[in-house]
Amino acid sequence: MSLSRPSGLRRRATTLGLAALLSALATAPAALAAPNPDAVSATAPARPDRTAGTGLSDVGVLAHFDRAAGQVAESIAVEPGGSVVIGMISARQVVRVARDRALQVLATMPLPPDGGTTTPVVGAPDVTGVARSDRGAVYFLYSSGQGGMTGIWQLRRSGEPRLVVPLPADTFPNALVIDGERHRFLVTDSAGGRIWQAPLSGGKATVWSADPALAPAGFFGANGMKIHDGAVWATNSDHGTIVRLPVTENGGSGRAEVRARGLEGIDDFDFTGRGTEILAAINQSSKLVRVDADGAHETLLDADDGMQGTTAVIVRGNRVYVTNGANLAGNDPTLMLAKLQRR
Repeated sequence: MSLSRPSGLRRRATTLGLAALLSALATAPAALAAPNPDAVSATAPARPDRTAGTGLSDVGVLAHFDRAAGQVAESIAVEPGGSVVIGMISARQVVRVARDRALQVLATMPLPPDGGTTTPVVGAPDVTGVARSDRGAVYFLYSSGQGGMTGIWQLRRSGEPRLVVPLPADTFPNALVIDGERHRFLVTDSAGGRIWQAPLSGGKATVWSADPALAPAGFFGANGMKIHDGAVWATNSDHGTIVRLPVTENGGSGRAEVRARGLEGIDDFDFTGRGTEILAAINQSSKLVRVDADGAHETLLDADDGMQGTTAVIVRGNRVYVTNGANLAGNDPTLMLAKLQRR
């Protein structure tokens, strides 16, 4: 959850402070920031001392968002024409950033009847993961606690969202993945430390995995998620890990294997196209790191490059999209773009 997700191994006092901040953001007006005509300026080239493995160059800002209005940029779905759909946590919005950097609100979710104060962990309603099907349908996650609106929503062509898969009130759905091969949704539940599955046609959700490797340690457990190499991969923010869960022949879940450690506050991630090499967003420390197949990791971008509460990353060819929620650090949430350099 890029919420500006409250991501990471936090002690109780820090966790409570973050929950209060999210509640305050949720009550702010949900208006989009105007595009900055100078937004796409290179922030930093690839650093010359980082030569091993995949690197990044031509790092620039595509769009700035308004943190005071709750525009905590969370998740990313890239569309074929080059536009990007983003979930805005506290603004309860799904927005599109076009190729020309124009910003459009696609949906703003209403407050639940109880105001969303019973939303697990954060105490405020949030839009988190977004996904786009091969047919162009846009789906997103909404958490509302006892408000009765938690689940997977579809953005209809009319602009009105509809609930297609309800999820229990005690869940905090965070990452949304479409498993086209098995015609299902997969959703991480950061509060319950589970991965849920549901048919693409909509209907009832069931727990796909509740492996202990997904469990939280006081705050957020399972967070980011991808399908790769015959397995479901997920991050655990509290434990700072990336885990691999093999998919069985009948589509079920095998036992989790921890593939990387020492990534405290990890949020979303994606594969670079080079085996199981990963780019990971570290929300808590505002970094984008490369994680090698053996679990070793190296920082590629940090605060000096414009990282502020880094929440999500997605790789499309040689283009790398990164969102910064600027919740735990800074006040400039952004969508950034970089070029992948495969050395």
